[in-house]
Amino acid sequence: MTTASRYQHLIPAIIVLGLAGIVAWFSFTEEPAEAFLFPRIISVFFLGLALWNFARAALGLARVGEGVSRETAMNIVPGLIIALAFVFIAAESLGFYVSATIAFFLIYTIYDPSRLADGRAWIRRIVTTLLFMAVMYGLFSMLLQVQTPRGMFF
Repeated sequence: MTTASRYQHLIPAIIVLGLAGIVAWFSFTEEPAEAFLFPRIISVFFLGLALWNFARAALGLARVGEGVSRETAMNIVPGLIIALAFVFIAAESLGFYVSATIAFFLIYTIYDPSRLADGRAWIRRIVTTLLFMAVMYGLFSMLLQVQTPRGMFF
């Protein structure tokens, strides 16, 4: 592996490891402790993945890929914009679950290969969205008791 290729993996691995370390540190130092149980679990998991990624890059085990093509990147952009707009911006005004439901439904509709005129596809999209959000609500609110942004709805 050439030096340039090694740096191509090592530099991002160092940045990701640093960010994972900062997030883990915040999750263990913030109060109230019970509100940060879920972030602690997730941050430790991601810190472990970041350490593994760093070790692979440092030992030269990371493989050079082709990267993301322009076409693939352009296919990702609409979903990314919706996710950013609804989950991070609208969550404060609409509430986490309402904004996540809208975002999931829109992203599913954009990437679903079914025709927009197909009535059965709309029913499938709605049912899938409702089931997914019920699982999300059960997981975050009931099981993990995570505090989510509250908006005008819930």
